[in-house]
Amino acid sequence: MSMAFSCASVRLHGRVGAVNCRAALATPSGCSFPGARRWSARGIHCQLPPRASADGGDATTSGAAVVVPKAGEFAGSAEEVAAVTQPTVLQQKGGEVSDVVGSGGNGKFPPGGGGGDGDNGTGGGGADGDNEGDDEFGPILSFEQVVQEVEKRGVSFPSLPADMIEAAKNVGIQKLLLLRYLDMQASAWPLGPAVRSCGLLRNRMLVDPAFLFKIGTEIVIDTCCATFAEVQKRGDEFWSEFELYAADMLVGVVVNVALVGMLAPYARFRGGSTSAGLLGRVRHAYDALPSSVFEAERPGYSFSVQQRIGSYFFKGFLYGAVGFSCGLVGQGIANLIMTAKRSVKKSEHDVPVPPLLKTSALWGVFLGVSSNTRYQVINALERLVEASPLGKRVPAASLAFTVGVRFANNVYGGMQFVDWARMSGCQRD
Repeated sequence: MSMAFSCASVRLHGRVGAVNCRAALATPSGCSFPGARRWSARGIHCQLPPRASADGGDATTSGAAVVVPKAGEFAGSAEEVAAVTQPTVLQQKGGEVSDVVGSGGNGKFPPGGGGGDGDNGTGGGGADGDNEGDDEFGPILSFEQVVQEVEKRGVSFPSLPADMIEAAKNVGIQKLLLLRYLDMQASAWPLGPAVRSCGLLRNRMLVDPAFLFKIGTEIVIDTCCATFAEVQKRGDEFWSEFELYAADMLVGVVVNVALVGMLAPYARFRGGSTSAGLLGRVRHAYDALPSSVFEAERPGYSFSVQQRIGSYFFKGFLYGAVGFSCGLVGQGIANLIMTAKRSVKKSEHDVPVPPLLKTSALWGVFLGVSSNTRYQVINALERLVEASPLGKRVPAASLAFTVGVRFANNVYGGMQFVDWARMSGCQRD
């Protein structure tokens, strides 16, 4: 992105638009029901008839005795019997019976449905907790399951990021997120080390594996559009003013990364207690907001209309801060270069040096209003395409859509910025 948008430079870049009970397969002949009072010994006692042993030995009697209560006692006991003799549904995979845990999981059976409220890990639909179709990131793995999965990949559990370890101990981690991390951290340099050391990159790539592709697309499109505009504008003087172009492009890369990264969905790992101080309250309020207005809801993360509106204004503020800061740096560098050159050689064709603060303020307002709105819409459109049957069946279609929609946004954003610059007086007609 070209931050040094001088009064005479017109570029077609637009990025600125820039429980715990164990179930058995066979039920023993003798059963006891906890919590149920014993029937009175005055009932009729029956012993089952003898039966022959399987090896032809002496007949044995089963260890179970049936006690039949008297008629007067039956009514009071029937409800107790019915309450404790409900049929048990066994969770079975591959011919093995899984351990059943009533709350939170014991390492063999993941908590149900979703991730609960995110703070205590309580599930919202245990019956469907093992159905990965209920959520794109799969079931929530308990601590023991996370350890088993990590060790299966030859990775030491303590080597996981601190927030993932804390989440595994407290609320669990969704299966696909864990598997994606294990795959990415094993990647070659520079991706593997970057994922292991940079939480901002890791959490965004866990939710959206195409995150780096989108950043690269934004940078390439913006650089190409800005270069084309610079060459046409400067003509034969392009190489003599190359340092202005280079400074412009470097600042533009920073802006492009910020534009894409600040609205990208990211994985939130909850587990530890939140600080009670001001910083902790601010962090809690920030985590409660969606990353963009149209971010999809996931287990444990639902967003109200007020939160989505708040996200729009909050991201607009961040965009504005980035625009103003990069405007100061980019336009400041350009102004210094222009002033130094003119102190050595002046020309009657020199254009006035753009006002630094006014141009920086223009960048801040433009990014906070125009770019924020346009990129919010782009994120929503990309999510719709990626979630569509075509996008899931043909991932290349989603990538192609990303390229097309971001190219159109860059062109439109560049044209709009020129209009804003003229209206503000930062650029002459």
